[in-house]
Amino acid sequence: MKFYEMTPQRRRSQMEAEGKLSPRDAQLLARSGGLDPAIADGLIENQIGQFALPLGVARGLVVNGESRDVPMVTEESSVVAAASNGARIAALNGGVVAHAPAEHCVRAEVVFANVPDRDAALAVLLSRRRDMFAVARRAKPSIVARGGGLRDVSVEAVCDEFLKITLDVDVQAAMGANIVNTIAEAVATAAGDWIGVRALTAILTNAVCKAQAVTAEIVLDPLTVTCRDVAGEEVAEGIARLSRLAEVDVERAVTHNKGIMNGISAAVLATGNDTRAVEAGAHAFAARTGHYRPLAVWNMKENRLVGRISVPLQVGVVGGATTSLPAAGVAQRIGHYLPDDGSAVSVAVYQETLAALGLVQNLAALRALAGPGIQAGHMALQASNLAIAAGARGAEIAAVAAALQSCSKDLETAKSLLERLRSNL
Repeated sequence: MKFYEMTPQRRRSQMEAEGKLSPRDAQLLARSGGLDPAIADGLIENQIGQFALPLGVARGLVVNGESRDVPMVTEESSVVAAASNGARIAALNGGVVAHAPAEHCVRAEVVFANVPDRDAALAVLLSRRRDMFAVARRAKPSIVARGGGLRDVSVEAVCDEFLKITLDVDVQAAMGANIVNTIAEAVATAAGDWIGVRALTAILTNAVCKAQAVTAEIVLDPLTVTCRDVAGEEVAEGIARLSRLAEVDVERAVTHNKGIMNGISAAVLATGNDTRAVEAGAHAFAARTGHYRPLAVWNMKENRLVGRISVPLQVGVVGGATTSLPAAGVAQRIGHYLPDDGSAVSVAVYQETLAALGLVQNLAALRALAGPGIQAGHMALQASNLAIAAGARGAEIAAVAAALQSCSKDLETAKSLLERLRSNL
């Protein structure tokens, strides 16, 4: 029996037998109560309940020679299926090669407005750059002790109205928002004293410099992207043309990138990281040249289809909700984002997995577009959603979904099929 055909209980049992889930983690995933009420109440304001989404896993994504299982949380039925399909094709070609930056830096900006003598203030701030490093060390000595801290400072005038200090902080394995904001506010206070003006703002930015982008690349034999009734060479050429279209047509580029983020955001959410920050950074990066462009590009080179993605990924594997959400810990252990051999914690493995996932997610979508079209597979997977919306429960869901495969896939048909099923019992 294939993994996707199993019951959730059997899937957990298989992953437990494979050593990819501990018995304790399997029990945690099987629990129906969701979060402990006290944890849920401590995470957000005005909590009145819990909102559940399914946790799935894309199997066998080969990244840098290692086969990885990628936990994903999403409501869209086709996302995990597409990621798994893309991972399967990648594995046939030796997998994805990915590289994360050597330092995991998050940027902050300290901005002053209405500075009486801006040129003089700019000169003062430029002369105090070394002092800013000392302020940063005092503000957050714990991150310095772990090998991180302030790495770079720049000062500039912005338009005719603002002075801005940009701070790049190595946050090690954390997402780093609290670390960076603490340092930014300390620098803002000191700089304000030096120039006699209170800062307008001091906060991280979700924009990311090019040096912080994570890259991943794959080289494919066109035969491995063959679709039913469409030859692999034709599909590969279609993928390359669709990629070129995304480079010159913003409307295609937006949807192209949305498909990439389908996978990345689902895997980010599974670990309790900030999906909004990652998405904002990714889309800002796509528009960094002034023209919104695709995050992943595909080209034919020497009879091979070559795909490459470059995307910033401001995520962490320690701190925040990644630590406080029990299921996020399970996801990290399934994905092996945290080392289990006592070695130093690094966010690079997680970033490289996310970039590889985004690339194969894009591959699966473009392959469908270049082959049978997006709706054939998408609507087949939507059948279960239609069955649930029609009121099916338990075993009825699979029965109605199966019947929908040979019918018009709409809610009225699903209701009719469910009514017929129940009348025959």
